[in-house]
Amino acid sequence: MIGLDTDVLARYDVDDKTDAEAERQRAAAQRLIESGQPLMVCKTVILEFEWLMRGYCGFAQAQTATVLQHLLGLSHVTVEDRSTLEQALSHCDAGIDFADAPHHASYRAYASMVSFDDRKFARKAGRLGLVPKVAVPA
Repeated sequence: MIGLDTDVLARYDVDDKTDAEAERQRAAAQRLIESGQPLMVCKTVILEFEWLMRGYCGFAQAQTATVLQHLLGLSHVTVEDRSTLEQALSHCDAGIDFADAPHHASYRAYASMVSFDDRKFARKAGRLGLVPKVAVPA
């Protein structure tokens, strides 16, 4: 099995025609990812990849979710803690920012999660009825 770094996923999914090297890397990433050989993506790469797509490339959350869903759909790609990522993407579909969704999904077996992010995360999670409850410490 081959582990993939963020830059390989980025070259595969982000069409950057800035120079010949970027295009060469894109072709190499496409050959590797479409080869069908067993590949692995760890959750830290997923987090960095989402940040890169959103923060650097300007993708909307729906676009990043589509890219990550495609990755999850590749049968030869193992994603570390897949069920957490699937739940996180489900929370994103409901309106939770991806920056918070994997954290929340990782605590799904706990009674609650605490965060000082009241407006953008805790209140929204409460309105959506997400479990575990997100509380703001006093």
